[in-house]
Amino acid sequence: MSGFAPLPPGLSVGESLTDSNRVPVTPPPPPPPPPVDIPVQWLLTNGSASTQHALIQEYGIGAALPPAALRYAARQGWQLLGMHDGEGMWPGGWLTVPTGPHFAGIGTIPAVRRLLALGWDPEGPPLAAAKRQLFRLLAEDADPTVLAELRPADDDEAAVRRGRLILREAAAATLAEAGYAEDPRVRGAALRLVQRVGRYLASPLAEKPWVRVGNQQVLPEDAAPPSYWFVLMLAAMPQIRSESHAVVRALEAYLARPWPRQLPVQQVGGQLLPQPQLVLGDPLASRHELDADTPSAVAWLDLMARLGFLPRHEGWQRWLDQLLHDRDRAGLWHPPRSMALPQAIPAWAWSPLGIDDHPEPATALAIDLTRRLGTIARRAGRVVRAT
Repeated sequence: MSGFAPLPPGLSVGESLTDSNRVPVTPPPPPPPPPVDIPVQWLLTNGSASTQHALIQEYGIGAALPPAALRYAARQGWQLLGMHDGEGMWPGGWLTVPTGPHFAGIGTIPAVRRLLALGWDPEGPPLAAAKRQLFRLLAEDADPTVLAELRPADDDEAAVRRGRLILREAAAATLAEAGYAEDPRVRGAALRLVQRVGRYLASPLAEKPWVRVGNQQVLPEDAAPPSYWFVLMLAAMPQIRSESHAVVRALEAYLARPWPRQLPVQQVGGQLLPQPQLVLGDPLASRHELDADTPSAVAWLDLMARLGFLPRHEGWQRWLDQLLHDRDRAGLWHPPRSMALPQAIPAWAWSPLGIDDHPEPATALAIDLTRRLGTIARRAGRVVRAT
């Protein structure tokens, strides 16, 4: 028997392995990232009841109290309950984010999402009353009386329609997160929103959406970019993502594009209105965005992990690695010197942040982000070990 290896298929004796017929060599896959160790025992010991409840849900680890007791043990949950008007509304209207430590002026949707993050039962008071209000927002109408803080002073028809669209997306996202993703009213609203954004992503307008009004580049009135609320809604509705996989693929490519220099300002009727809820590309394209608003950056990474986009995006993986690198040897996250907390956190990112009741804000933030980084890593397919 000859000691020579057989010739590759299609290559006869006398031929040489030139560049055109050389057998391709598949490079080996990159090594998997190292396991992520999360100090669960330290968090259970030093975190408040809300953190313990979240850890039990995530890791199935026991605690001094059963989950049913822990979910209602957080002080801030009862603070929010005391601000509830009994009809399902909080004093700040719909989307207002509080600026102080005691939730002064909080809106209904941030309050509901904070209670959900604390583990409160969506069928128990006060969330059952708030649920009825949120379902009202799913209707396709232009009634200005329900817009609360978003109601325009002159009840301009186009501005009212725009406000109703914002609230419809935020309500659909909140109801889906509360466990009502299969409710026909939520599904119907979600499908209409998916069709609207899908048409935009498939149109030439998605590539060149800007028009000049005076000396400013703005979005035209018929532009329909996705909003953060829309992306949150999709993350909470896996069945809708499965049924709309073409739109989801287009959305993933859209979110990976560089964010344009222009601010999201849109022509609405005869007005130019800021639209900070719109997503125009990748909002986390550089270290500057990570350091300037770390809470929103963590919320974005969590959102991309829930959608399954994070493992396929090198930049977002790099920022997750950076945040994991900012932990100490015990696995506890600490803010780097380059980080500065923003003066205001957007409504879509605010509610999951700061659920721990630790009296020291810096420690509460460290506990919260340490736990959430473990959740993001697990959702991104990494091996997470509870230590």
